Amino acid sequence: PARYFDTKTTEPISFFLSGLEELLAWQPNSNDEFNVSAVPLAKRQPPLHSRRPRTLVCHDMRGGYLEDRFIQGSATRNPYVFYHWRYIDIFVYFSHHTVTIPPVVWTNAAHRNSVPVLGTFITEWTDGEKLCEAFLAGGEEAYGAVAEQLARIAQHFRFDGWLVNIENKLSAAAVGNLPLFLRDLTARVHSAVPGGLVIWYDSVLKDGTLRWQNELNDDNRMFFDACDGLFTNYNWKEEQLQRTQRLAGPRLNDIYVGVDVFARGDVIGGGFDTDKSLRLIRQFGLSAAIFAPGWVYEHLGKENFLQNENRFWGLLAEYLPTHSICTLPLTTSFCLGMGSSTFLDGKDEESGPWYELSAQDIQPLYPEKQGILSASCYLQDAWCGGSSLQLQGTIPPGEERVAVRLFSLQMPAPPKLFLTLLYKLEGPQPDDFTVALEVTTWDSGFCFEGNPTSLPEPNGRYHPRFLPAPPPSLAKLLAACHRGSHGWTSRCYELELQDCSLRDLSLIVSRQQPSLQETSFTCLLGEVRVLDTASVAASPPQVHSVAASQLWWQ
Repeated sequence: PARYFDTKTTEPISFFLSGLEELLAWQPNSNDEFNVSAVPLAKRQPPLHSRRPRTLVCHDMRGGYLEDRFIQGSATRNPYVFYHWRYIDIFVYFSHHTVTIPPVVWTNAAHRNSVPVLGTFITEWTDGEKLCEAFLAGGEEAYGAVAEQLARIAQHFRFDGWLVNIENKLSAAAVGNLPLFLRDLTARVHSAVPGGLVIWYDSVLKDGTLRWQNELNDDNRMFFDACDGLFTNYNWKEEQLQRTQRLAGPRLNDIYVGVDVFARGDVIGGGFDTDKSLRLIRQFGLSAAIFAPGWVYEHLGKENFLQNENRFWGLLAEYLPTHSICTLPLTTSFCLGMGSSTFLDGKDEESGPWYELSAQDIQPLYPEKQGILSASCYLQDAWCGGSSLQLQGTIPPGEERVAVRLFSLQMPAPPKLFLTLLYKLEGPQPDDFTVALEVTTWDSGFCFEGNPTSLPEPNGRYHPRFLPAPPPSLAKLLAACHRGSHGWTSRCYELELQDCSLRDLSLIVSRQQPSLQETSFTCLLGEVRVLDTASVAASPPQVHSVAASQLWWQ
């Protein structure tokens, strides 16, 4: 059927639903199983509902369902990817179809990086008025059926909830039932989807007129009270943020102040000035909703996209609280879910463009220190997948080393950690440098390395012990320590900690010889792994009753 499979290639595709009939008629069926997310939402610290400002990204690009609709990937050159997941809290996939089910590739990539994904339920224009009249003015049974279907769809496809966007005027009967519908939908989503969310877009008012408020006020408050958050329109001024802050009270962080990166209308700042809007929003302790950050790709072009993307998010980083990884194993090859070649064990196995966001790896922080350090995605060489992480920087005169923070962590350290690193030093004198991993821990008087006779590190910095070969119990699993090839260097390390809590994983680049000159380096990271030795040594559970379906031989 054309809804589920591309008519030209027969490949499975992601899809949306149009109109009330399609929504009410929707039932799970075997053709849509390709669209079910296979990646559970990874845990994070602090949890999403912590009392701190959040960042929502609303992805709206040329109507949606572009090359990202191909569930098993496509040969797209220079596609759009998003990878600054550590800096954002919620991802919304937006389109103008009635029911936007997020393409599963986005849900997989976001979940792997601890970010929940929302679809969009939208009604607009005169068709939207009729649709709302049909389900809202119809009373509890009618709006309950819509709420039930939306909750079932999120549960079935394993995404995390809905942005609700009613952009048309409503009759008195319809608007009277709207808060009841939102309450019903929110309750059903919470019970069907662990950690599920329903967010309301600032549009219709309590009297049924369509008038964007750019703030929380008494005309739209009853909708905010009925769900998990309000996403405001984009044309706000400082005094509106002030009023919003006062009215929101303890639910300050549930207000997502809209920022249109395309800077349409009368706005504070978009494009590379988006930081001006964010600075103001954060002054009032409010959350932010960054709309259409694909501006970087659409407006500035595909060619230097990765460079421009790092610049865009680098300018915002100081206003974006990051979240930490809190479970092991942590293993990543830094792949973006795209490439101009496919690499395996450092070898270019197949050249040619590919795009498959489900293959995106856990993404690191992308630290930028003007002139001293930059982290970027490098497509010309990789250990596994389509890209490696390129670190470029300088070691200042008289200093021995520079530390690059890759991941923030927040979890109790297991008694013994096993770490692996694959890297490649580039540049004129690669032999002038050494590369190693550093683990930092949260301050505590009880945290020791190895045995209790060793003194605690005053600043909680530990340098895992280099292992020439993996311990016998891990040798079979980790043939890794001897597997550097194609110019990649492989290293294994071990770290024993007692009563510690992990904080950061950094890469240390040091000079071999002290020098009064500043020295520049370029290092490619191909893979990093942090493993709990005990759980790795245990044998994995046996897999039973594997079934395969939907096979198509070509």
